Amino acid sequence: MADTDGKPGRNCALCPRLATFRNRWREKEPTWFNAPVPSFGPLDARLLIVGLAPGLQGANRTGRPFTGDYAGVLLYETLARYGFARGEYAAHPDDGLKLIDCRITNAVRCVPPENKPTPAEINTCREFLIATIAEMRKLTAILALGRIAHDSAVTALGAKKSATPFKHGGAHKLGEIKLFSSYHCSRYNTNTGVLTPEMFRKVFANIRTYLES
Repeated sequence: MADTDGKPGRNCALCPRLATFRNRWREKEPTWFNAPVPSFGPLDARLLIVGLAPGLQGANRTGRPFTGDYAGVLLYETLARYGFARGEYAAHPDDGLKLIDCRITNAVRCVPPENKPTPAEINTCREFLIATIAEMRKLTAILALGRIAHDSAVTALGAKKSATPFKHGGAHKLGEIKLFSSYHCSRYNTNTGVLTPEMFRKVFANIRTYLES
């Protein structure tokens, strides 16, 4: 269930399938985080990055978004390149990496089987995305990684998905916030060439230009 601060509790049971999967992994790997993964980064950031969900051996294991699996390598390298991160990413939460004017969260906070949340789970978990957006008083831009994150962010911002289609490199102004979109920086997407480092960097270059304009 949700805590009073609008964040999912460690034993959140709103999505029974995810809770069952999470509990199974608590038994298998008791030293892993195995809980809804909290957002990472300062509350006063102007940029919020929204991913899909924690990876089984990534954030579900380490407790920090995009930490411990391949997707984090490209993401954190790119963040550092454009001034949104400082320090050395070493794939564990105590590596000293700091985010600058940037925060990272997920559309779904708990690890889903096969990395595939159901539509009902995405809808249920959106209350936490809405709360995350609301608590960021200086929020100016959101970067959605992948179609699911994009669609959930659009709905969280009160817009219509039909009027705000997902497109890599796309951008939509939704009220006071500009929503940018990219293909997800997953190993599958990068290995197949769906997303190249250059394509990813161009998105961040556009965001940096927008924030500094």
